[in-house]
Amino acid sequence: MPPTLAEVNPRFNVARRLLGWYARHRRDLPWRPPRDHSHAPINPYTILVSEFMLQQTQVATVIPYFRRFMDRFPTLQALAAAKERQVLRLWQGLGYYRRARNLHAAAKKIAADFAGRVPHDPAILQTMPGIGRYTAGAVASLAYGARAPIVDGNVARVLCRLHLIRRDPRRPQTIRHLWQIAEQLLPRTRVGEFNSALMELGATLCTPGDPQCPLCPLRRYCRAAAAGLQRSIPTPRPSRPTPLVRRWTLCLSRRGRWLIEQRPPQGRWPGMWQFLTIPPLGPRPTPSQLRSRLGLRISPPRHIGQIRRALTHRRYVFDIFTADVDGTIPSVRPRRWLRLDQLHVYPLSRPQQQIAQLLAAL
Repeated sequence: MPPTLAEVNPRFNVARRLLGWYARHRRDLPWRPPRDHSHAPINPYTILVSEFMLQQTQVATVIPYFRRFMDRFPTLQALAAAKERQVLRLWQGLGYYRRARNLHAAAKKIAADFAGRVPHDPAILQTMPGIGRYTAGAVASLAYGARAPIVDGNVARVLCRLHLIRRDPRRPQTIRHLWQIAEQLLPRTRVGEFNSALMELGATLCTPGDPQCPLCPLRRYCRAAAAGLQRSIPTPRPSRPTPLVRRWTLCLSRRGRWLIEQRPPQGRWPGMWQFLTIPPLGPRPTPSQLRSRLGLRISPPRHIGQIRRALTHRRYVFDIFTADVDGTIPSVRPRRWLRLDQLHVYPLSRPQQQIAQLLAAL
């Protein structure tokens, strides 16, 4: 059985091997300095934006969004001065929209309280909206070289395999143990590169289903690989049934314009805009039913299609109806009457974008 990392010199052996591998094999990503300019100054703002985007989202998905976002908001001050609607519009399609609102709020706080300079202290960073221990450590170490450990899903998997940790890495006791290991492994210098290398190892070689152990720079220390258990560690998350949520989407028109409304700041798709969407009131909507429930005087609704959307914890089915509206509509939240060619100004979730495409095809 290989020695544990505590039985070797982790700050030398592990860091030396991992950093050497990283220098040769790391991916060129838009928030990193190019490989041939690896010692170029790092912009902390780009690290902040990328880390928010990378929360629960894969690198390949993030890259085009990151580039568009940085083109529109090249500095923290530009982001802080933007309207929330503009920020959400650039985030449209990336999902987990609360991240966008938290990033915007954090930029405003940094602009107001820190003269626009991203703090280098992880403890201060954790006082910002949407920044927990991992994001604080990533920003502080990657941008400033601060001695801050990081543990995300990729790092947790690497550490569990290296130490043959069979416990569920999502349990609080295991999480605390992994943070302790990550802190012990930090080298004296090049902390940001080391943390990046650890994440890169988990993302490219030490993957969940098919780890590439023969290519791993730390294979001589991996106790899971030595025991032939690398594919069963960490313990997989138990599968749970995904609840199905049904909604009616009422696409209401008046003189060539369609009604959209803003969603509440909490819950699913916070702050985004949508066609009027409600829980079903029966087999299908009727004019009398909607007039009684919503105060609307409308023509008989016509069913034009169905949109299905699977998210992490639930599945949605939207039944789409169109109807003409007669008179005014009571409003309890921001609403707009727009032509379809004006919708690009407002951030819409992916299902609402698909609904707009259905309307355009009528």
